[in-house]
Amino acid sequence: MKEVTQLNRSAFMLTFSAICLAINLVLGMVMQSLKIPLLYLDTLGTMLGAAVLGPWYGAAIGGLTNVVQGVLTNPVNIPFALVNVAIGLTVGWVARRYGFGWKVALPTGLFLAVAAPLVGTPIAIWIFGGLGGSGTDFLVLWLLKSGQGIFSAAFWPRIVGNLVDKIGCALLTAFLLKRIPLAQLLPGKRML
Repeated sequence: MKEVTQLNRSAFMLTFSAICLAINLVLGMVMQSLKIPLLYLDTLGTMLGAAVLGPWYGAAIGGLTNVVQGVLTNPVNIPFALVNVAIGLTVGWVARRYGFGWKVALPTGLFLAVAAPLVGTPIAIWIFGGLGGSGTDFLVLWLLKSGQGIFSAAFWPRIVGNLVDKIGCALLTAFLLKRIPLAQLLPGKRML
């Protein structure tokens, strides 16, 4: 009986990871097509997977998202996989330690709004000269032309975009966690 439960748990974890990866890809492509400023939603699946399955699954979901996005839509996304991995590790650790209700999701989203650009800005500078192929690139160029250094010119516009996106994704993750019947999906195992 223990083997069946372990098999069910493994199947659930892989299936849920695939669903989270699909959430990232679909929402990322939809938001990119709609061109809604400051909202990407391409880390919602990473946060959801990390909160349910833990930091290592969250990191894997995040990293794979960027690789698949890079292959399917835009190769610029591939180097930024490290940002999504950091988001998965952070949310997974926070959820394991504190749970992931809205009182935890809000400060986690605020933290990620700063941490993600801290990871992504050096990548953007090193590989792309500070640009990242998003709508904030015009702000980066404007700040550069106004005399700002390359790091601050690339960093501050990313903060603005991430404040809306990361806080929104974290709060949406907390909302979804309240409504997903995890106990019924995998009886006998507490996922959070």
